[in-house]
Amino acid sequence: MKPESSAAAGSGITDMQAEVVVLGAGPGGYTAAFRAADLGKRVVLIEKHAALGGVCLNVGCIPSKALLHAAHMIDGAAELESMGIGFGKPKIDLDKLRQGKERVVARLTQGLAALAKQRKVEVVRGVARFESPNRIAVETARGAVTIGFDNAIIACGSRPVEIPGFPHGDPRLIDSTGALALEEVPRRMLVIGGGIIGLEMGTVYASLGSRIDLVELQPGLIPGCDPDLVRPLQKRLKGRFETLMTDTRVTEVKVQKGGLKVFFEGKNAPEKPQTYDKVLVAVGRVPNGKRIGAEQAGVDVDERGFIAVDRHMRTNVPNIYAIGDVVGNPMLAHKATHEAKVAAEVIAGRPSQFDPLTIPSVAYTDPEVAWMGVTEGEAKARGIAYEKGLFPWAASGRALGIGRDEGLTKLLFDPESKRIIGAGIVGVNAGELIGEAVLAMEMGAEMEDIGLTVHPHPTLNETLCLAAEMAHGSITDLMPPRRR
Repeated sequence: MKPESSAAAGSGITDMQAEVVVLGAGPGGYTAAFRAADLGKRVVLIEKHAALGGVCLNVGCIPSKALLHAAHMIDGAAELESMGIGFGKPKIDLDKLRQGKERVVARLTQGLAALAKQRKVEVVRGVARFESPNRIAVETARGAVTIGFDNAIIACGSRPVEIPGFPHGDPRLIDSTGALALEEVPRRMLVIGGGIIGLEMGTVYASLGSRIDLVELQPGLIPGCDPDLVRPLQKRLKGRFETLMTDTRVTEVKVQKGGLKVFFEGKNAPEKPQTYDKVLVAVGRVPNGKRIGAEQAGVDVDERGFIAVDRHMRTNVPNIYAIGDVVGNPMLAHKATHEAKVAAEVIAGRPSQFDPLTIPSVAYTDPEVAWMGVTEGEAKARGIAYEKGLFPWAASGRALGIGRDEGLTKLLFDPESKRIIGAGIVGVNAGELIGEAVLAMEMGAEMEDIGLTVHPHPTLNETLCLAAEMAHGSITDLMPPRRR
């Protein structure tokens, strides 16, 4: 698969030939490439950035969680004062914090590079565009390279939404990538967007000492998540952030020497414009489907940039597949990795399809919020019958012992089959706990199955057992609900 002749680029003759070309080396892309290689395919992996791992590893999931861990340690130390343990005001070395985050990223990206080499996956770094259903051109630092392929997997990901009318080029107006760069801790910062990214980054900067205002257009935080799960988080954030402005939007941002002057309108808008040292725009992401020349290969891309696929991850062009953010919501790394394996396996001739019963979502805030399956709000809107078991962490010995009893665990069950159809958890380590509920749903577990499973005590994971017992009516830790 070594380049034969760069002079042939664009002439119909290819510089390289592969059985599988993967466009994008994020969690979905590198997983697809590695799985295809493991199944005996000759693979070329194309990535425009220097390191493998995509947005998630380099400027997303992984560095944000490293910073969130630091933030949680700062907050946890302060909260121990109620137990008679005081550490004093933390001394924050921003350079060392940044370096620590970058070490985590570097360790993982180096590991991916080694795995690619071990699997003999050829990595080409550059910006790629399709030329035909069997050829793709890559602009590299050394010039153009044309790659012929039997099959392609599009894993080109997404990018942050830019709000029309906002100033461009001012370093004080940042997206999530800029926030993770951690160049400074602003004295006062506005977060636009009350979704997962905005809340996570607002949490980090609040812990580091910034005064945070947050504005969200919708009536509540984390739109799409049940309000009872968001409520404990919102209550805690009111003590951490300066202002939470829901039902409110930003109408204008003016660049001034002394800061960014922001104008608001809506139910909770301040009476006067406010000036901030930094403004973080975190209002979602858009797919990159329109940036890869997909039309030259005959691949259908909708007006938003999404590419439609079937359960085998195949596009309308039989030898071209797509995975990850570009094929639709939810834009989550763990969805992309499972889609990636399906695409690679189908190309290798294996019977495989992407058909999960649920894809879990997690906000790694403090407290964390996690949910899967049917939400209670969705069930009500769609007329889905359900039985609910809810266990408040105020009755959990472990939650009380760590001073974090604000959480709750909620399970939803089908009234006829008694099988679990949904779950939501808010509290410390909710993201770790939700996995049991996901497995229970995939395995078709009933409320008695979960309630009769012996969980260790005292733990937070036993709250799932107790929520199931609450639904079943066999709970003894609380009064069981009255049966009609």
